[in-house]
Amino acid sequence: MENVHILAQRVSTRGDYLPFNTEQYINREADPIYKLIEELQTTLHIDELLTVFAEHVQRIIKLSGLQFHSSLGVAQMYNSDNQHTPYKFDLELNEEHLGQLVYFCQYQLSDAIKEKLCRLHSTLLYPMRNALTYNRVLKLATKDSLTGLYNRSQFSDNLAQRIERGRRLQNNFSLMLLDLDNFKQVNDRHGHSAGDEVLIKFADILKQSVRTTDTVYRFGGDEFAIIIDDPQFTTNKVIAERVMHAVRQCHLLSKFAVTTSIGYTLSNIKDCETSIFARTDKGLYKAKADGRNCARNS
Repeated sequence: MENVHILAQRVSTRGDYLPFNTEQYINREADPIYKLIEELQTTLHIDELLTVFAEHVQRIIKLSGLQFHSSLGVAQMYNSDNQHTPYKFDLELNEEHLGQLVYFCQYQLSDAIKEKLCRLHSTLLYPMRNALTYNRVLKLATKDSLTGLYNRSQFSDNLAQRIERGRRLQNNFSLMLLDLDNFKQVNDRHGHSAGDEVLIKFADILKQSVRTTDTVYRFGGDEFAIIIDDPQFTTNKVIAERVMHAVRQCHLLSKFAVTTSIGYTLSNIKDCETSIFARTDKGLYKAKADGRNCARNS
């Protein structure tokens, strides 16, 4: 990783490293495009880049949602509503395909509007490439080597960020904790290789049971967590039932009599990392006390 460098987009009077059609805005600090260029250089988080960019795009079109699809997955602007018609644009820089930008808009985009958006994309190219490079490097240090899920360290960082974002934007989210019932006997009776197969299979079930806006983590052992980007208890119930159904239908987990217990809760404006985790853990304890293989809220 020592050979990976984050590319800085330097602004000078000559327009060094800026997209070709933005040089005209240098030394015109009152111009909104110049301000957009500056704001896009303030973060390496892809969802924040999209949110900043979307605020400017709103001056051109009535935008309801914005996503970016890349090899890292799907990122989107905050509070993205993706129910309307999608309009897709490929982002390329020096023959490198960065990914695909997807606008969601209630009204049809004319050719003239599409052309304006394509010109505006030039402001996003370098910040997006920097963010992708940064996140690819970060990903190497934040993934669980067995399951490919995010690890506990990344969970702690993401939970703190999500709490702060919820406080700032006045929107809630849900936290879910899961562990495997009867997992210890798998290791004791069949060995750790069988236990690893169970963990990998369960991780796959979790990834298939959530939406692209939700994030799954493995703490270690048979403990897992999901940050659910939805303020409704009904969403928790749907995901929990989906997970438990998939576990029951899984031949490998059924073979070892492995089920899952689940606890979940909804965040509130006064939460810190400790309080929401303790509340969710209380829900998991209720599930264990009620006979396991069930989900309980707290």
